[in-house]
Amino acid sequence: MRNQEQIRAIAFNGVWKQNTGLVQLLGLCPLLAISSSMVNAAMLATATLIVMALANAVVSALRRWIPHEIRIPLFVLIIAALVTMIDLLFNAWFHGLYVILGVFIPLITTNCIVLARVEAFAAKNPPFLSALDGIFMGVGLLWLLALLGALRELIAGGTLLSGIDLVIPGMTALQILPETYPGFLLAALPPGAFIFLGFLIAGKNWLSTKNQ
Repeated sequence: MRNQEQIRAIAFNGVWKQNTGLVQLLGLCPLLAISSSMVNAAMLATATLIVMALANAVVSALRRWIPHEIRIPLFVLIIAALVTMIDLLFNAWFHGLYVILGVFIPLITTNCIVLARVEAFAAKNPPFLSALDGIFMGVGLLWLLALLGALRELIAGGTLLSGIDLVIPGMTALQILPETYPGFLLAALPPGAFIFLGFLIAGKNWLSTKNQ
């Protein structure tokens, strides 16, 4: 029963209560820079989720043998090794998308979301719970980035899932708004990302206050 309560608490914290983008405001550089389309945002978030889950599990398993004085360099080394693996896999399996995401996949190494969870949770908890923490924190980032990317893509160009053929060959983007829709350039630019993120944060705060 206690483990079930812990798992529910970890899931709720990661997906909603302590959402990395809406509450902790961590990792805003990739969140705002790559969320111009739903596919790009979701795939980068998926890569981050995998790294977070694996990094948490590995660090938790090794935490008893990692000297406290050099823990941060070792954490970064572990994260960098995992990111290199993900980077190579994206290059091999999703090369077209890999070219678009560019430097943002290697930059997962320095993403403060990953290092923060390793330091705050994985270094103090068993591997299973640590892996779950990484997964659910990643899920929280995934839904936020996908929603932000969808909103920006829809308002900027009237489409959804632009670039999905780079992930699933044969699929095409959905034209939601009429082809005569002129587009709204601000939504595709970084200021638009800040504006939409602000609305999402306000909506999350309103819902939390209402529930309380």
